[in-house]
Amino acid sequence: MTTRPSKQLDTFPNPRRGRGYHIAFEAPEFTCLCPLTGQPDFATILIDYVPDELCVELKSLKLYLWSYRDEGAFHEAVTNQICDDLVAAIAPRHATVTGKFWARGGITTVVTVTHDKAAK
Repeated sequence: MTTRPSKQLDTFPNPRRGRGYHIAFEAPEFTCLCPLTGQPDFATILIDYVPDELCVELKSLKLYLWSYRDEGAFHEAVTNQICDDLVAAIAPRHATVTGKFWARGGITTVVTVTHDKAAK
């Protein structure tokens, strides 16, 4: 079976709905393309969330992040989109997505996006 990138984030029921706990992922091999030059941008994507009713399934998250490999996106846009898609899929109590992008022209970029269910 061939595995392909996908924008689908699969979920499963939170096994401890009554408890507030953090789930953290670190994806050090994230890539997308610079929308201006078409050159690859490399980053570590950090995701930390407190689930409510649902959790995100890990393999689907891997395939989701892989789906950006051939897409042009500014660092700010892609980090916000990842957070938006995670929130749409699982409606967490809290989520923080951080993109730590490698140096380009001597400048590194770190973008941090947060979501709080209570603040909406």
